[in-house]
Amino acid sequence: MKATDAFRIGVLTLSDKGAQGQRVDESGPVVRELLDTVGQVTHVIILPDDIKSIVEILTAWADQEQLSLIVTTGGTGLTPRDVTPQATLQVIDYEIPGMAEVMRMQSLRKTPHAMLSRAVVGVRGQTLIVNLPGSPRAARENLEAVLPALPHALAKLAGDPSDCGQA
Repeated sequence: MKATDAFRIGVLTLSDKGAQGQRVDESGPVVRELLDTVGQVTHVIILPDDIKSIVEILTAWADQEQLSLIVTTGGTGLTPRDVTPQATLQVIDYEIPGMAEVMRMQSLRKTPHAMLSRAVVGVRGQTLIVNLPGSPRAARENLEAVLPALPHALAKLAGDPSDCGQA
């Protein structure tokens, strides 16, 4: 068993059409593939863009399932149905703004529309929650931007007492 197998991960796709079977989820599988290097994806679900449902699943996955990482994809834009950041802010104990900033900076290299992203990254208990855009390409680019820091962040949240700074 790899050390990263200890990190249990959930991937939550937010899409009204996807939840109704009217659209194939393309971003969820992209996210899952990238996360194989970080841990084991044990929970996957597609939900509609409904703040109550999102809050319920984020809370359950963090508190009852005790996942190390939850990655959402979709619902981070400006439309009235884009409520993922609001739901995430309701459940997290604190934000990790540097990770969200890095994702936006990476996306700004591709499009000026990246500044419209409202993606949030934060912690609930010992669970890191990362919001990604719904586009498969943008989800990949954003996740790749923070991927190098994820194992260290998850280890720290799990209680790793070693010093962070290394020469």
